[in-house]
Amino acid sequence: MLDVIIKNGKIADGTGNPWYKGDVGIKDGMITHTGYVDAESRETIDAQMQVISPGFIDGHSHSDLLLLNDPQSDIKLQQGVTTEVVGNCGLAPAPYVQEHGSLLKDYVKPVIGDTPGGWPWSSVEEYMQELHKAKISENVSTYVAHGSLRIAVMGFENRPASSDEIAQMKELLEEGLQAGAIGLSIGLLYSPGRYSSKEELAELCTVLPKYNGLLATHIRGEGNNLIASIKEVLWIAQTCEINLHVSHLKAAGKRNWGAVNHALQLIEDARAKGLTVTCDVYPYHAGSTMLTTVLPPWTLEGGTGKCLERLKNTEVRNQIKNELQEEQEDWDNLVVSTGWENVVISSVSDKNISLEGKSVLGIAEARGQHPIDTAFDLLIEENGNVGIVYFHMAENDVRDVIKSDFSLIISDSLGCETGKPHPRLYGTYPRLFEHYVRENKILRLEDAIRKVTSFPAQKFKLGKRGLLTPGYCADITIFDPETIKATATFEQPINYPEGIHTVFVNGVKTIAGGQNLRTSSGQVIPFHHSHTCDHH
Repeated sequence: MLDVIIKNGKIADGTGNPWYKGDVGIKDGMITHTGYVDAESRETIDAQMQVISPGFIDGHSHSDLLLLNDPQSDIKLQQGVTTEVVGNCGLAPAPYVQEHGSLLKDYVKPVIGDTPGGWPWSSVEEYMQELHKAKISENVSTYVAHGSLRIAVMGFENRPASSDEIAQMKELLEEGLQAGAIGLSIGLLYSPGRYSSKEELAELCTVLPKYNGLLATHIRGEGNNLIASIKEVLWIAQTCEINLHVSHLKAAGKRNWGAVNHALQLIEDARAKGLTVTCDVYPYHAGSTMLTTVLPPWTLEGGTGKCLERLKNTEVRNQIKNELQEEQEDWDNLVVSTGWENVVISSVSDKNISLEGKSVLGIAEARGQHPIDTAFDLLIEENGNVGIVYFHMAENDVRDVIKSDFSLIISDSLGCETGKPHPRLYGTYPRLFEHYVRENKILRLEDAIRKVTSFPAQKFKLGKRGLLTPGYCADITIFDPETIKATATFEQPINYPEGIHTVFVNGVKTIAGGQNLRTSSGQVIPFHHSHTCDHH
């Protein structure tokens, strides 16, 4: 007796092969049959010739605390996502040490938000245990985040780490990998990650091979310094002989549009020499991050509090203002080529809520100010905690990365609570199938499915997930390829998608007819135990 048979669907199994008509049988959290299934079952679902796909895997999100605040994961499950990978870009809530606790919270808050329940963990393992206790509804895996490691050991110091400090970071990294983290993530755009040299990072990465760990990287510069930044992380991966993943590959700022093809060529050349390197991309031409990232790197030395002191000091403020009006060689000053009209406020506190959805230039004109002063004042008013949506990419570049054989598709969605998040939070996966498969035919349906199922499952070491094949976990999404649609827009981003019929997580029906059944059937996946699927 099977638990469920899904009958009469187009099975797109995650391999990229053409779909075939058939049924899928499920028992004890596992797929038992595909093709024609002749068996008894407790429940039968008629897929009505819609697509039966493996559940989508969001290989790069910032839901680290959102998962604790909303363990029902409605936002992701409604998109057909059954697994998320967190701890990205060097930003994570662990390791968390009291001595530098407020520095870490200030550092990560604009990206991953906060949780009202406090932070009862100190290690990556304890954070994973909190996820487990929260009875999550989707599967989760995490990296150890370099920025969080560096803050735990040396705060926001803008200097090379000493050999003792590197040893402490290596020890914390190893603890996280032993607990089941999939690798190390670095965010070299962000302070304090950007204070690390490639040699320091390579020394940390010597821990990874023993654990088959990945290096995932938000590179140092995605604008003028894109090519140098790609070369830097390729050097680290070659030096340490590790598996590399370049996060959200893009060419930011108008003067750099088109350079993404040079970056793709560098990755292809490295692969030709035997290096395991891949990348990911979100299906939008705008990004989202924190407003502090537009500032010169030196302004964040000592953390957010010290940065705000500098912005309040007239002399230093003018120095920063002058620097922001010129192209810079040693860091990417994207505002010069992108313009303040393309920097849109997405997240502020209640007192400035009316500014959400407005550009910094528009706010500056209303306030009768220079836009740089407006940005500084907003940071001061909001204690540094300002989220932005940044229109700094070319659609053709996005398409070129999406088409690449070695790119997978991710959301890069932020966890902050706001009225105007980037629409990728609610819309990434339906938009992929609506915009890049059905309307513009950039990808075949089956290739798009591969880029969000078997490819990320393999890359992020998620075990028996990402394929519809007997013996694999029954994470399944049923959707209509003709009607799947992202209704989230930049103007109205908090909208659930259409066209997603049913979602199973570990064999348990979790979304049915657009309703979240609140099953709590998700798992925390430490990669050395990733072969089990039964949520019990």
